[in-house]
Parts: sequence; C-alpha cells; structure tokens
Amino acid sequence: MKKIALVATLASILSTNVQADALGIYLGGQIWDNHASGTLGDGSSQIDFNLVDEKQNSFFVAFEHPLPLIPNLRIASTSLETDGVTTLAADFEFDDETFREDAQVNADFNVSYVDYTLYYELFDNDLLSFDFGLTARDFDGDVTLAAQITTDSGTTTQSDSIAVTDIVPMLYVATNVGLPLTGLNLYAQGNFLSFDDHTLYDYEVGVSYELIDNLAVDMNINLGYRAVKLELEDLNDLYTNIEFDGVFIGTTIHF
Repeated sequence: MKKIALVATLASILSTNVQADALGIYLGGQIWDNHASGTLGDGSSQIDFNLVDEKQNSFFVAFEHPLPLIPNLRIASTSLETDGVTTLAADFEFDDETFREDAQVNADFNVSYVDYTLYYELFDNDLLSFDFGLTARDFDGDVTLAAQITTDSGTTTQSDSIAVTDIVPMLYVATNVGLPLTGLNLYAQGNFLSFDDHTLYDYEVGVSYELIDNLAVDMNINLGYRAVKLELEDLNDLYTNIEFDGVFIGTTIHF
C-alpha cells in the first residue's frame, strides 16, 4: 500500500507540474544576420569554400494545453543558405565527381529543416519557466559544387550535388526568466545532439520586451544571438563542419 500511495503521489505531482497553464497558440519569426564558416566535402577530405555571410529567416508555431502528461507541440522552420568559392590546391572528390587541382570551384549550400518538438513545461510562471522535450529535425536541401573546365574543345561545366534529406533526433530545452516591473524577459532555448559521429546544436539566447500584454493577445519583440553547428559524418554521403552564428531580431505573438 505504501508503494501504491507513493506512486500515486508522484503521478499527481508530475501531472500538476508537467503541463501548460492554459490553452494557447504561439506564433513567431526572426531575421537572422549570421556569419558562415567551416568546411564540407566527402569522407576523405573537407575544404573551406570561404562561405559568405547571409541573412536567414526562421518561423515557428507552438500549441500548449492544460492536459496532464500529454506533451505540447512546437513546429519550427529554418533555412540556411550560403555560397562560396575556392581554388583547389589538390584534387578533390565530391560524391561521384573529381575536381582537379587549380580548378576554381563554387559551393552552393542550400539546406532547410523543420523541427517537430514534443515538450513539457516543468515550470511555468511569470518569473521562471523551463521546458524540456525531444525534437525530430527533418532536413531537406542540397549542397552543390560546380567548376568551369576549359579544354581544347571549349569550356564545360563540371558539377555534382548531394541531397540532404534525413531525420535526426535532438534534445530540446528552453527557459525564460522574467524581470519584474520592466516588461523584459531573459531567455534561452536550443536543440542539441552528439551521437554516431554527428554533432549538432542550434541555440539562441536573448532578451524579449512585451509590446502588448492583454487578455486577447500578447506580443513580444526579441533580440539576441543564435548559433547553429552542423558537424555531419556521412549524412547521405555528405560531410560538413559548418557553423552559422550572429544576431537576430524577431517577434512572438501569443493568443
């Protein structure tokens, strides 16, 4: 009986804390001015293509509810686009193509992903919140290399592309600390994975300010720093060690 009572007590505590306060919908987006750096290639070698800095977009929607033990849902979309060029110091293999020494090779990195996250609110009040969950990151895109090859018969284009289509699991955590009487909140959130030669993270830290706060809708403006690392080992024959990082500005609306 004591064990049954203990289990019932723990279940009651868990069902009280692991839930949202009320039914709510969150919509948000951001413009991210980031710096891209790193290498990509195949299993034998990777090259720095002097990737250029770009502005990226990201959007999300989240659904929270008061039902015990049933996780909340967050869906987020992020696009990562950049390109670069380098002159090869040696022969370089990429998928089924061999690019020769001294060739000027252009790289086009165009990868997006959608995060499907199930999470629980372990704490949720005006001063402190903490979310914990699991994310399925669905990659979709491609990486293309191309070079102009001049021969006695003329100029041709040599190119090859690797499709990036896979789903990887990641850990999701988020926290928010309210600063009383200021309308300001400090927050951090991210997804993390280090498994099977893949090391990925995607986190942001920032401050948000309440522009609108009433019974119908809340609207915050967010400013902060975001970093994404893609250290991939044989993801559809693609190998990368690339990082995107920089400042962002965004907004979140809560109905």
